[in-house]
Amino acid sequence: MTFIRIENLGVRYGPIPAVTDLNIEMAKGSVVCMLGANGAGKSTTLRTFAGLTKPFAGRIVLDGEDVTGLPPDEMVRRGVSLSPEGRRLFADMTVAENLKLGAYLGSGRQGWKSGMERVFSYFPRLGERLHQRAGSMSGGEQQMCAIGRAMMSNPRVLLLDEPSLGLAPIMIAEVARIVRHINADGITVFIVEQNARLALKLSDYGYLLETGRLVREGPASKLLTDEHVQAAYLGGLASETPAD
Repeated sequence: MTFIRIENLGVRYGPIPAVTDLNIEMAKGSVVCMLGANGAGKSTTLRTFAGLTKPFAGRIVLDGEDVTGLPPDEMVRRGVSLSPEGRRLFADMTVAENLKLGAYLGSGRQGWKSGMERVFSYFPRLGERLHQRAGSMSGGEQQMCAIGRAMMSNPRVLLLDEPSLGLAPIMIAEVARIVRHINADGITVFIVEQNARLALKLSDYGYLLETGRLVREGPASKLLTDEHVQAAYLGGLASETPAD
């Protein structure tokens, strides 16, 4: 059964189209990736799903409900949480303070405490850094904190925007392990990545976006061997993405 359906989605920035006539489906509990170059419309798609950007056409259906155009706080209430590109942490705040911001819709102190316990099950290292300023941590630790903050709302759907960006290979492998762990707990994961090999190894199904339009889709295992995908996105990446 389809859990998420994006139908004929269109998004513009002023007169400039960013996404055109986009159709995506996701099964509950799956990992789905969207690939493409810079400016292809990947992040716009995630932002629109999260309620941060309004579409001018199409609709988004989550678990049978039309959620098109709902504001971000309502999307969080409905179980959708975004870990944005660039992490967007508050550098001068502690790890604990950043994580608590992710639980702003929770049920008081008990809500964020249970959220913290959940996050530490995925990221034990954050438990050791609770009182450290987020900006003083390594890039990999900051990415953990950003994903952890998104997990504080106990989402049904986790949106990950470029989770491997700027990370060393050993940290990319760690992020990949954590994504698998999160998904194994039944959470649907939608990943936007320029690192195509990593994304496809993590995913069940993939979509390829070019200049705002869908040009390829299929099971991730088949896209890994697709000639167009290999030529455009997989060249020279094999040694940089230790996802296994």
